Amino acid sequence: MTGVIVIVAYRPKPGREKELLEIVRARVPTLRKEGLVTDRVPVMMRAKDGTIIEVSEWKSPEAIEEAHKNPRVLAMWNQFFAVCDCVPLKTVPEAESMFAGFEPITE
Repeated sequence: MTGVIVIVAYRPKPGREKELLEIVRARVPTLRKEGLVTDRVPVMMRAKDGTIIEVSEWKSPEAIEEAHKNPRVLAMWNQFFAVCDCVPLKTVPEAESMFAGFEPITE
């Protein structure tokens, strides 16, 4: 089984930044309890426009597929959809730079 590193960009809906950050911080621990991600510590950062970027590792492509059937994961994703839009990384202005720099988000 090979892990899969993913980079996700969460653009908060107006006034929902704090809620989004709480959900992002709970995402990997929730997925870990379901046995879907590795023990790799996620990296979280903020773009200048407020988009939160997260880098994490799924256990495998099959784990990603399993997540789409898991009721706890689906409930978590519904929380995300209420407070943000997941956007392509290329829409984050910093992604245009060769050495994209972001504000670190600490635990």
